[in-house]
Amino acid sequence: MQLVFLIVSTIVAYLLGSIPSGLVVARAYRNVDITQVGSQKTGATNVLRTLGAGAAAVVFISDALKGCLAVLIASLLTGQDPVAMAVAGIAAIVGHSYSVFIGFRGGRGVTPALGAILMMSPLAALIAVVSGACMIAATRYVSLGSMVGSAGGGIAISVLAMLGQLPSAYILFGLVAATFIIVSHRDNIGRILAGTERRLGEKVEPT
Repeated sequence: MQLVFLIVSTIVAYLLGSIPSGLVVARAYRNVDITQVGSQKTGATNVLRTLGAGAAAVVFISDALKGCLAVLIASLLTGQDPVAMAVAGIAAIVGHSYSVFIGFRGGRGVTPALGAILMMSPLAALIAVVSGACMIAATRYVSLGSMVGSAGGGIAISVLAMLGQLPSAYILFGLVAATFIIVSHRDNIGRILAGTERRLGEKVEPT
């Protein structure tokens, strides 16, 4: 029965993650197809550059809630099984990045990952936010800050688990989530190295 709940919670987490918050908000806000402008990603960063801070804030909160709810539902269904919670967090990230509702497109998984890690370890989430924000402040590259923050959060939750402060299953989430997000930014890495990556504050004109 526990295996059944694990499978169900994983599917639910993927479907939650697949809800294209950015696409819905952009359509409602200014009838823009966010998958056709800027980076063509549905995450808050592309919405920020295209539609501004208000729309981006709504998307950010919505995407973070997807990760939070995925882990919470897994916890409730499985009696706080840490393996199920870790897998649900990963599933929400995958769903966000490869949404079944929009042809397996989406964002890069950063904000759902933050929501998921917040449910598992507020301290690790804080480390992720601080490290990412410091990198963005220093470079004005949101993509670089996202990668550094994801790596910081992944390392933090893994170290806390290794020290016995958190369930060892959370190491799975920390390593997989951080690796997935960094790999999803491979095009950004290329542009950073080439000096063509957009910096925070640069706008994209919606069409």
